Amino acid sequence: MMGLDLRSIILMSGIMGLLLSVVMLFLRLSYPKSIRGLGWWAAAPVVSFVSALLFAMRGQIPDAVSVVAANFLLLTGVAMFYFGTRHFFGLAPAYLSRMGLILAALPVLAWYTLAEPSFTARVLIVSLLWAYLQLTLTLLIWRHGPEVFSTRFTVVVLVIHTSVLLLRFLSAWLPLSGENLLDPSRIQTLYIVMNALFTVALVVGLILMAGDRLREVFEHSASHDSLTNALIRRTLIGACEQELERCRRHGRSMALLMLDIDHFKAVNDAHGHQMGDRVLVDFVARITPLLRSPDQLGRFGGEEFVVLLPETTQEDAMVVGERIRAAVALPVAGLPPITVSIGVASNRPDDAQIDALLGRADRALYKAKAEGRNRIAVI
Repeated sequence: MMGLDLRSIILMSGIMGLLLSVVMLFLRLSYPKSIRGLGWWAAAPVVSFVSALLFAMRGQIPDAVSVVAANFLLLTGVAMFYFGTRHFFGLAPAYLSRMGLILAALPVLAWYTLAEPSFTARVLIVSLLWAYLQLTLTLLIWRHGPEVFSTRFTVVVLVIHTSVLLLRFLSAWLPLSGENLLDPSRIQTLYIVMNALFTVALVVGLILMAGDRLREVFEHSASHDSLTNALIRRTLIGACEQELERCRRHGRSMALLMLDIDHFKAVNDAHGHQMGDRVLVDFVARITPLLRSPDQLGRFGGEEFVVLLPETTQEDAMVVGERIRAAVALPVAGLPPITVSIGVASNRPDDAQIDALLGRADRALYKAKAEGRNRIAVI
């Protein structure tokens, strides 16, 4: 380890990060726009690569560039991973707090580089600030990431890297006079190698996280209606079949609500199909907060929807249906007024297939329409 060329290690780590940045960039271009933050993740290794170039030119260009600017870019690259991750989880980016901290450290780094040169002081500042940025990124991913391999892998990488940075901070207090960035001491060599290794591993972890998010998007698209975000018919029928089987095994109750927007064709004819789509989206948005977490809402086609209510008696389902009917009837600014007719059905001991329950709910719906619409009926 003592004979390693630290300039080469720094440059190679920057090049490896740059290659992974290209991979991340292609992911950003090919992934859905709903997966955010990939642009920041792609840009961060580029900034780190420029930083590595400046570090490797130590002694050949002014220290203001190879030390102060290089450390600034290094820390900025780390912060960019944090910004991208917040975007990835749909959180506010918190630019000011991170960049403000880095900019505040910049004059101190400049002082210990140009006015009163001290490699030890610079190591203390950079390693501690870098460790802080890594620790906040670790906590962010731990709190908001799903419990999957990619999250665990990235968190472990960050925890180990943060530990290395803190150990470097502590080692800076040891009497190693005359040490500088490119001195091939055991501590400095280990520090640079570990930084290179774990920075690359971090990018790999983020790529894995992006892949898992893409799979979630595809799975959601396969089971949810693209317009309203309600479950598609096939998925909801599957959920209803599972619930009916559970009720048959354990003697439980379940209920279905079949909903149909009254005179929806007239809305399309009078206001156009785009307005009709807005009405459908608003319809689902008004119903969803009225349901419990186990309840499931699906679109059966056109303006017809079905709500699955597990552990619900027919009487309780009538209460839920009335709550939905009243909420839908309320006027909404910018949208034409609508009402909904609702058919209610609950399971019976002789229901062997979900089609029997759906059939009763459908007949109840037509009964509500025949009785004047904007009401609830049960059979």
